Amino acid sequence: MITYFENELKEISASIHSLDEAQFGRWVDDACRILKEGHKIVVSGLGKNVPICEKFVGSMVSLGMDAAFLHTNSAVHGDMGIVKNGDMVIILTKSGETAESIYLARQLQKREVEMWLLTFEENSTLTKEIPNRIILKLKDEGDMWNIMPNNSTTVNLIILQGLAMQIAQKQGLLIEDFKRNHPGGHIGEVLSKSK
Repeated sequence: MITYFENELKEISASIHSLDEAQFGRWVDDACRILKEGHKIVVSGLGKNVPICEKFVGSMVSLGMDAAFLHTNSAVHGDMGIVKNGDMVIILTKSGETAESIYLARQLQKREVEMWLLTFEENSTLTKEIPNRIILKLKDEGDMWNIMPNNSTTVNLIILQGLAMQIAQKQGLLIEDFKRNHPGGHIGEVLSKSK
């Protein structure tokens, strides 16, 4: 059993190491600028990427930074109203060919937003249409058929959490910024004892 986990860690590590650090740095800079200008970061996905998006939003909000989740399916049924001019919208799609994601991206291109794509396919409809993109490599999903969203969603989680942490660091956020949003639970108890 340990061998399975070791193999998965190797796959995830290889995928993370395929990250274009310069492009990621530009993503962080753009996100910081958008937040400084009073706008928010909206992250959109569907299927198994939904909880990944929600985790990113939860991390951002707990640090006092403005972020929101836009479900790719319900976006075109009125939820796109959450997206305002000046916002950054991050679209997650492994293939870059998901019909709903393509349709949403094309609708958003009619607005004054900055779009970023997080994907695993270098040549796709969305990589051609969204110039701001993070393209990661992934050989295997880690299931019996190499098709279930498994390793890809884990990598998406790591990348988005890394984005949140790098934004927080670049913004110069302090423990006090985090503390005032966590008065309850074990974290609130720990933080209440700190100076």
